Amino acid sequence: MKRVTAAGLACAALMMVVTGVTRAEAGSAPVGDVQAALDVLAGSSQVVAAIAEVYVDGKRVGRGSAGTRLIDGRGGKVPAGARFRVGSQTKQMTGVVVMRLVQEGRLALDDRLSDLLPQMAERDLVERADEITLRQLIQHTSGIPNWFTAELAPTFDFTTRYSPTELVRRSRTLPREQEPGEKFSYSNTNYMLLGLIIEKVTGHTVADEFDRRIFRPLGMTRTYLPTRFPGGVEGPHGHGYFPDESGEPRDVDRLNMSYGYAAGGVISTAHDISAFQRAFARHELLPKELQDVLMGVPREGGTPPPPQERLCGGEPALTAVLGSAPGFNAATYFSPDGRLQLAVSATLAVSNTDPSLRPLLDEVAEAVFCPAG
Repeated sequence: MKRVTAAGLACAALMMVVTGVTRAEAGSAPVGDVQAALDVLAGSSQVVAAIAEVYVDGKRVGRGSAGTRLIDGRGGKVPAGARFRVGSQTKQMTGVVVMRLVQEGRLALDDRLSDLLPQMAERDLVERADEITLRQLIQHTSGIPNWFTAELAPTFDFTTRYSPTELVRRSRTLPREQEPGEKFSYSNTNYMLLGLIIEKVTGHTVADEFDRRIFRPLGMTRTYLPTRFPGGVEGPHGHGYFPDESGEPRDVDRLNMSYGYAAGGVISTAHDISAFQRAFARHELLPKELQDVLMGVPREGGTPPPPQERLCGGEPALTAVLGSAPGFNAATYFSPDGRLQLAVSATLAVSNTDPSLRPLLDEVAEAVFCPAG
């Protein structure tokens, strides 16, 4: 089995990555064999198990499960409809709620963090809180350092509960590396703060707002944001692993729920996360102008987004949204018109930051959406 070190944990943990994936005439070509693609994925040394479902126009047209619940072939098969952590796909949900509050006039994109959460400035929890805007938090341009590092968020600390405010405070010990609004700099701290803003403005928990505004309207009946510690994955599911200091893979199914919250805590299913991404792509949750803000589309004169990655050839026709933390990678691929979704969850035998993992997930998407012949 491949051995890796724990170095680089913070680089992609709980990270949402949006990138173009291409397919000629999306929605018209036949869908490839999902099970066969998952067999290849789970056959790699990096992956313990993988489940996936593919949808066309809201109808499931393929599903599969490969590998086993536990490492080394133990634990039996993972049900294809099992729950899994979606990681930073949660950030989209948090962003939807925040932008709905903007739409309702309860928040404004130019609101200052020091006005929204005065304690951040009064207690010096966030440097330059009086300059940072809501827009900058949403688009990761605030410059607030990311608390999610191996030192500040130990992977194998399963029992200590940290409040969102405590995790924000930890980010204050790290140096700022940019001016507010200067450039994109990914930080989970931004979305912990957005969760606190949601709770202050609405008087409800983030979990309640997700239920009211997203989960119940979209029929996501098996999706939840844990609110009680330790807040694990309910029902039969795959266990993920992360290498300890000696390089041995260690079960991290008990991933500390404190690290999730509004930045990456949601637990869902392939069916439910596909329903969310379908509604998101169809602008059923936000009007286009607000969704563009959430997705970081620059204002006039702003810096354009980086070139999109291309798979299968042709023009960009699919988007991939990823979530990752120790023990898992979760990706949902969807078309801009909302017709196609492929939700994949992989439990891991290696570090979630292993650079070989993303290509393996993309190969599943290629096999499903761009089958040979």
